[in-house]
Amino acid sequence: MTAVLDGLLGRMTMYRLTLTLLAILTVEALVLSLAGLLAFTPAEIAGTLVAAVGGTIIGTRLMALILRLRPHGESSLITGLILFLIMFPSDTGAGLGGILAAGVAAGASKFLLAVRGRHVFNPAATGAVVATLLGVGVAGWWVANAYMLPVVVVGGALLLYRTRKLSMAAVFLVVTVGVLLYGLMQNGMMPGAGLQLILTSYPVLFLLGFMMTEPLTLPPLRWQQWSVAAVVGLVFALQLSIGPVFLGPEFALVLGNAIAFFMGQRGGVRLSLAGRRQLTPTSTELVFRTGRPVRFRAGQYMELNLPHPGPDGRGSRRVFSITSAPQRRDAVTFGLRTAEAGSSFKNALLDLPDDARVTGTLVGGDFHLPRDPALPLLLVAGGIGVTPFISHLRDLGERGEARDVVLVYAVRSEQEIAFRDELAGLGTRVVLFMPTTGPVPALPEGWTLAGAEPTADRLLAAVPDLPGRKVLISGSPAFIGRLRAQVRAAGVPRVTTDAFLGY
Repeated sequence: MTAVLDGLLGRMTMYRLTLTLLAILTVEALVLSLAGLLAFTPAEIAGTLVAAVGGTIIGTRLMALILRLRPHGESSLITGLILFLIMFPSDTGAGLGGILAAGVAAGASKFLLAVRGRHVFNPAATGAVVATLLGVGVAGWWVANAYMLPVVVVGGALLLYRTRKLSMAAVFLVVTVGVLLYGLMQNGMMPGAGLQLILTSYPVLFLLGFMMTEPLTLPPLRWQQWSVAAVVGLVFALQLSIGPVFLGPEFALVLGNAIAFFMGQRGGVRLSLAGRRQLTPTSTELVFRTGRPVRFRAGQYMELNLPHPGPDGRGSRRVFSITSAPQRRDAVTFGLRTAEAGSSFKNALLDLPDDARVTGTLVGGDFHLPRDPALPLLLVAGGIGVTPFISHLRDLGERGEARDVVLVYAVRSEQEIAFRDELAGLGTRVVLFMPTTGPVPALPEGWTLAGAEPTADRLLAAVPDLPGRKVLISGSPAFIGRLRAQVRAAGVPRVTTDAFLGY
C-alpha cells in the first residue's frame, strides 16, 4: 500500500499536489453552499473566492513587476485558495475589499518579507494577520466544519505523508488537542463531545496539513520542527488576546514561522563552481569552492538558490544531497540526476561556467547514521539515491571509523553504478541489484550481484543477518515505498528513509 502511495505522490510536485487538494476543497465548498449546507450563501462563497485569489495574484504580480522577477503561478493560486478557505466570507463591498487587501498583502509578503529569495512567513497567514491588524478583515477559518472535514482529513494526511512530517503532526496534535480538550472539560463538557467539537469546529487539521507543511517556513531539523509545532499548537489552543486583537491560528502560525527562521541557517554560503565529473551517463557530481567552511553532518542536504532567466514553476531554489565529507573544508559537492528533461533550475545549474557563483541558503536534514558504532547497518540506495550514503561513507573514512556497513545498491545497468571506484577504494561491501542479460560483469572485490530486483528473499539470501541491522533507504518515492515493504517483509520492523519533497 505504501509503495503504491509513494509512487503516486512522487509523480507530483508538492505545489501540484497541494493545489489539486485545495481545488477539490473549493469545489466542495461551492457545492455545499448551493445545497444550503454551509452558513454562507453562494454569492458570499463566490465573491470571497474571487477576492482572495484575485488579490493574491495582484500582490504577487505587482511585486514581481517592481523587482523584475517572474511570479510563481501555482504558488499564487495555493495562497489565494488558502485565504479563500480561512477569511470570513462576505458579499459586501467592504467585506470583499478587506479580503482583497488580505490577498494583496499575502502575495506581496513573498517578496517584502523574504530573505535570500525565500519568504519567512506563511503568505496566507500573513495576509490574514495584516487584514486583522488594519481592521479591514478577519480570518473566520470557516473551512473547519463537519461537511468538509473528511476531505480536509484525507488531504492533510496526504500532505503530511508526502512531506514526511507525521512526527511533527503528532506533536502539534498532542499539544493542541490536549490543551483545548482540557479547557472544554473544565467547562463541564464530556471528553467525547469535546473531541468531536475540536475536530469539527476548530481548524486544527487544516492548519496542520495545508499550512504548517510548507517547507520554506519550517526549520531544517526534526527536533526544531517539533519545537515549532509545540509553540504553534500552544498559542493556538490557549486562544489568547492582546488588547482587542485575538491571536487566532494565523497569529500562532506567523509566530512559529518567526521562531523557525531564527532556528535555521540565516547566513547564505557563497559557492563558486570549481568543476564537474560525469558519474554515469545519467548523473553528474558538481564541485563548488566555498568562501568559508560549510558546517553540516553527513547525510544532510543543501538548498541552492540560482536566479536565472525564464524560471519554470519550480522556481529558483532546489535541494540536493551533499556528497562530500564534512571534513572537507575547501569545497562541497553534490550529485544529481541529469538524464530526464530537467527543470529550468537544473538546466541553468548544469550550464554554469567555471567560477560561476550560486548561494547555499539552507543546510538541513536528519538522515544520519546511528551514533552507536557497534550497530550493524544496511544502506539501501536506488540510483542517484546513493548520494547521501557517499557522504556517510566518506565521513567514516575520514574519521577512520570501522563500522559494519553493507550497501544494497539497485541500478538499471552496469553503466549506472555511480562512485564505483570510490566505493571499492573505501572497502565498502556492496550487494548489487541489476538486470543482466548476458555474462555476469566483473565486479570489485567484496561486491555481490544478488539479482535484478531487491526482494525480501533475495535480501535475506545476500545479507542473512538483515533483521538485526539498522536499515536506511534513499531513492525516489516509488523506490523507497517498494524497498520499505520488502525490508519489512524480511523481518525489519522499522526503517529510516530519506525525505524527497519534490519542490
